[in-house]
Amino acid sequence: MKGIVVYDSVFGNTEKVAKAIGEALGSTEEVSTIQVKEAAIDGLKGIDILVVGSPTRAFKCTPAISDFVKKIPANALAGIGVAAFDTRVAVEETNSRVLKLMVKLFGYAAEPISEKLRKKGGDVKAAPAGFIVGGTEGPLKDSELDRAAAWAKEIRSSSAS
Repeated sequence: MKGIVVYDSVFGNTEKVAKAIGEALGSTEEVSTIQVKEAAIDGLKGIDILVVGSPTRAFKCTPAISDFVKKIPANALAGIGVAAFDTRVAVEETNSRVLKLMVKLFGYAAEPISEKLRKKGGDVKAAPAGFIVGGTEGPLKDSELDRAAAWAKEIRSSSAS
């Protein structure tokens, strides 16, 4: 299986998750894990799986991830398995009713990314996933990298069938 994990990261947490996902998907010969600024749309040709990840910033993905996904031509992902993830604060652990309401209204980054990839023709291989950071800058909560690797293995097994 040939795949690409494209990510953006602000404080390094999303990068760590992306690398854990890439390693769990396959060898470095099979799967590339690259920052969005290095990603090229023509690099999507011939891949089997595309995973896109972003930190949740103001209840959405970063502008760089949004631009990358927008630039993918219509139906360019036909026959390609896709999945999306984000890093986020656990709203349940905050004491902010306002934040809880905002999340309920606007959500996180992964869901809209997944939907946009599907609309570009991608075959969604896993439900969008969110990986938890402690506070605005992190670090990642314990076991989130293990959870990311397990999620990637689900993607890999659903892509093999």
